[in-house]
Amino acid sequence: MSIVKINVLEVPAETREILEKRFAARAGSVESSDGFEWFELLRPVDGTDKYLVYTRWRSEEDFENWMKGPMQAAHAGQGKPSGDHPHGGGAPKPAASGSTLWSFEVVQQAAPKQG
Repeated sequence: MSIVKINVLEVPAETREILEKRFAARAGSVESSDGFEWFELLRPVDGTDKYLVYTRWRSEEDFENWMKGPMQAAHAGQGKPSGDHPHGGGAPKPAASGSTLWSFEVVQQAAPKQG
């Protein structure tokens, strides 16, 4: 069965829009990765400051390969000048103030019945 990785990002209210724009700008960067199955960015609605970045992978090895290759390459560009840096240069300020990675194995799943 698949594995799920949930990155829990602590995002202050004043940087939510920045975080969402950054994810939108990277849309499509994970979809072609070997073993990738699903992605969702979940915005909190209950008063918490925690966003959830949900990804689902065929295996732990596929996730690790993505972390070592495409994910590192995607984050490498963060040192370039950016419009969200107050002086127009250097690395943009992080939108999240902290993060935690949760890992799960899928043991049961269900989908809507077709018919």
